Amino acid sequence: MGSPSCQTGRVFPVDQYAGERLDVALARILGRSRSFVQKLIRKGAVTLGPLAKLAQPAYRIAPGDYVRIEVIEEEPSPSAQPRPEPVPFEVLYEDSEILALDKPAGLVVHPGAGQWSGTLVHGLLARYGPASLSQLGGLSRPGIVHRLDKLTSGVLLVAKTDQAHAILGEQFRTRRVKKFYRALVHGVPSPPQGAWAEKLGRHPVNRKKRAVLHQGGRVALTEYRTIMAGTKSALVELVLHTGRTHQARVHLAYHGHPVVGDPLYGKLSKDRKLGSLPERMYLHALRIGFFHPATGQWIEIESPLPVEFTYVI
Repeated sequence: MGSPSCQTGRVFPVDQYAGERLDVALARILGRSRSFVQKLIRKGAVTLGPLAKLAQPAYRIAPGDYVRIEVIEEEPSPSAQPRPEPVPFEVLYEDSEILALDKPAGLVVHPGAGQWSGTLVHGLLARYGPASLSQLGGLSRPGIVHRLDKLTSGVLLVAKTDQAHAILGEQFRTRRVKKFYRALVHGVPSPPQGAWAEKLGRHPVNRKKRAVLHQGGRVALTEYRTIMAGTKSALVELVLHTGRTHQARVHLAYHGHPVVGDPLYGKLSKDRKLGSLPERMYLHALRIGFFHPATGQWIEIESPLPVEFTYVI
């Protein structure tokens, strides 16, 4: 690993989380894991109040508290840092606080293991530059509030300011964001609409997968509604009330209706039976609804259904 890099001196009021543990509240504000926040605190990167007292993870927040954070991120190597690259994407909505992008299928959102170039982040840096994007997520994830799987297309929110990032992150964590998906699935769900609530976690054998677990895991809630049905497949609307990794894909596969073209949870033999469809995974983030971080107004932004879906329909 290379040397750590810093983003200095951001002050955050935390008194709205009075009574909560500091590490839990900061994980919400920063949109990072609790373990990441605990590492920041142990490194002395988080101080409390006007006296800049070193924070402790288990500290209980009091009314009027605020913290100063130096976000430190371990960098794999200098060559792994995001560099501006011409990566194509369409902007669906933009103002001074946020962007809503139409992410193409096959595009990775941010750099990580095995994908250090050609991501959406590289394209964002080329189009907007780091100074125009929130830095709360760290150097490798400027502006990134949430993610879509590489093979999933659709609408994705990006924060321009740290304040917008923190407010949107809190809305995701408190389940106030509405996420609507379309999926072409094998078989026809019965009943045609309903809800699934199971605990999801890492697959006990295949570490690349998630699975429904009978012990451990975290509850995932997905509503579904069949929009169109054929003899071998159906077009389904999904509303994700939680944001677990691969949630829609796992739920659909577990209940016998894997997403067409899903290389991880589906079956190629089933895909072949549907004929010569355009090659892709048929999962699309159609619409997202949220309270605007500056105005508080409820807005919904929609990504048009890709042409491959219209071909199928």
